[in-house]
Amino acid sequence: MRKIRAVLIEDETMFRQLILLTLGKVKDLQVIGEFGHGKPGLEFVLREKPELLIVDLMLPDINGMEIAREVRRALPETKILFITAHPSDRLPADLMTMGVNGYVDKTEPIEFVINAVETVRDGGMFFASRVLPKSGVNPGLPLTRPILQAPLTEREQEIARLVANGQMSKEIAAQLNLSVRTVEKHRANIMEKVGVREVASLTRWCIQAGLVDA
Repeated sequence: MRKIRAVLIEDETMFRQLILLTLGKVKDLQVIGEFGHGKPGLEFVLREKPELLIVDLMLPDINGMEIAREVRRALPETKILFITAHPSDRLPADLMTMGVNGYVDKTEPIEFVINAVETVRDGGMFFASRVLPKSGVNPGLPLTRPILQAPLTEREQEIARLVANGQMSKEIAAQLNLSVRTVEKHRANIMEKVGVREVASLTRWCIQAGLVDA
């Protein structure tokens, strides 16, 4: 199998080295470039066209968001994963709107980087943070599990959005040209991955993860 080529842009030297060591544990992944500044990293990415970009949100010379916009415009197939020490409750939605595949909060265990890379590599999305949700949880309690714990396929994301928007399985089946049984199976898989049991909780989760608007 051809190795996935990845580029890392992170300005904190010690943390960059830690991530590099961690990425070495990911099967079939090769880091072809590492940078402490955004502009040379962006130039390298646009030239070499890697399959995966791991980039810090806050860099000394250019904002990570700007890098993501340039990469997404020029290289739509490149997966983008953010790492940040500055999460916010709007960040997941903002990143998903830009087409970013996920992010990891630097306060989470370093193993989350492996989980995130493997999830994004396989076509899923991974948003892990201790940011408090907008509703449904006591503000005094930290959010200790990731916003997105398990990869949802594109089809599962589509069905999750439709369920959160109030559509019944029969309506979803007709809209997506699927059988009702298939839709129900997808719904069960989604709820198991997300860790909820009813539509109301799934809807809150979809809002929190940025799949639907509040």
